[in-house]
Amino acid sequence: MEYTNIFYVLAGVLFILGLKKLSHPKTARTGNMLASVGMLIAIVITLLAAEVIDFKLIFIGMIIGAIIGGIVAIKVEMTSMPQMVAIFNGFGGGASALVAAADFIKNAENLANGLPILVGSFEINPIFYGGVVAFSIFVGTLTFTGSFVAFGKLQGFISGQPIVFFGQQILNALLALALLSGVVMMAMANYDLHTLFIGIVIISALLGILLTIPIGGADMPVVISLLNSYSGVAAAATGFVLLNQGLIISGALVGASGLILTNIMCKGMNRSLANVIFAAVGGEVEGAAAATQKMNIKSYSTEEAAMIFDAADKVIIVPGYGLAVAQAQHAVREVADYLEGLGKTVLYAIHPVAGRMPGHMNVLLAEANVPYELLKDLDEINPEFEDCDVALVLGANDVVNPAARHDTASPIYGMPILNVDKSRTVIINKRTMNPGFAGIQNELFGFDNSIMVFGDAKSMLTELLADLKDL
Repeated sequence: MEYTNIFYVLAGVLFILGLKKLSHPKTARTGNMLASVGMLIAIVITLLAAEVIDFKLIFIGMIIGAIIGGIVAIKVEMTSMPQMVAIFNGFGGGASALVAAADFIKNAENLANGLPILVGSFEINPIFYGGVVAFSIFVGTLTFTGSFVAFGKLQGFISGQPIVFFGQQILNALLALALLSGVVMMAMANYDLHTLFIGIVIISALLGILLTIPIGGADMPVVISLLNSYSGVAAAATGFVLLNQGLIISGALVGASGLILTNIMCKGMNRSLANVIFAAVGGEVEGAAAATQKMNIKSYSTEEAAMIFDAADKVIIVPGYGLAVAQAQHAVREVADYLEGLGKTVLYAIHPVAGRMPGHMNVLLAEANVPYELLKDLDEINPEFEDCDVALVLGANDVVNPAARHDTASPIYGMPILNVDKSRTVIINKRTMNPGFAGIQNELFGFDNSIMVFGDAKSMLTELLADLKDL
C-alpha cells in the first residue's frame, strides 16, 4: 500500500504524544486515548496492506481479546498492577517470539539454502534475517518465562525469597554462551536450522526462569520494568523480521520507556541494575523479630492519635503499600479534608518507589480526587519535615527507614528516604510488625517521637476521623 509508512509515522507520533501526556495524572487519560488511537491506526493499516488475511479470524480474535482485557481492567485492583504489567510483558514477549517463529518456519528452506528472504517486494540478506529471527525468539521467549516468574513471586505463587543454588551463575553463563552460539549459527545457516530453533527456544525459556528466580520480592518491580523493556526490544526485532515500520517504532518506544522506568526505580533505591539483579535483596533477614523486641514500641489508640492531630498545625501524610492494600485512598482524603477544614496545613509525601511502582501512590490519590499540587516528591518534601508537627505514615516501611542513612550493613543503605523522623511526632500505621519488602525491620518504630497505631489503614482512618469529630 503506497501510503502505509505515512500512517505508521502518524501512529508513532500519537504513541509519543500519548507517552508525554502519561507523565502527568491530569493528562494521563488523554495520553492513553491518543496511544490507543495510534495503535488502532497501525493495526488497520497493517490489515489493509496485507495481501492475504482472514478478516473473520482477526475479528474473532479482537472480540475475544477485548472481552478478556475489559474484564481484567475492571476487576484488577491497584495493588495488583505490577502483576498485571508482568503478565502483559510476558504475553508481549511471547507474541513477538511466536510471530518471528512463524516467519522463520515459512522461510526456513530459503534460509538453509542461503537464498534471499522475500518480505513483500523486498529481499532480505539471509544472514541478517537468520540473526534477527534468532534474536527476536531469544528475547521474546526469555521475556515470556521471566515475566511469569515475576508474576508468580508478586502474587505469592512462588516464594518471594531469592531462590539460589550452587553454580547458578556459572550455569547461566554457559547457557548464555550456548545461546549466543546458537544465534550466530542460525545467522550463518550452516547447521540443522530446526534443531537450532528448538534449542534457542529451550535455552531462552530456561534463562528467563534462572535469571528471575534469584531476585527477591523487594526488587521484583524493577525486574518487571526491565522485562517491559525486553518486550519492546523483542517487538522491534520482530519488526525487522517483517520489515514492519510500525512494529519497529512501537517496539523501540516500549524498550526505551522501560529502560527509563528501570533507571528511575534504581535511582530511587540508590542501587545499580547489576546490584538489583545479582544481590538477591528481599528475603527475610534473620533476627528481625529479635530486633523488634529490642525496640521501645509505643502503641496508641485512634482516640489518642486524634488528640495529637487536633493540636497540630502542619501534617504530612506518607502513603505506602499498606494504604494501597487497604484501598484507603478515599479515607485518607476525608481525614485530610477535615483537618484542612480546621485550618491545618496538609501535604502528601511521595517517594519514587512508594508502593510497588513509580507513580503508584500518585494514581491512587488522584483516584480519590486529592489535589495534585498537594503531592510533593522526595526532594521537595524533605525540608518540610523539619517544621512538621505530625507525619502520618500509612503502610510505608523501607522508604522511611533511617537505617538507609547510616547503617552500611543494611540492604537499603544509601537509598534516598523521606525524613519523617525529623517531624515532632511520627504516627505509623501498620497491620503487623512484619518487615517491608527489603526484609528488615524499621528502626524508626522505636524512636522516641514515634508511635504506632495498628490496624487496617482504611479502618484506622475511618475511626480516626470519627474520633476527630468527637473532640
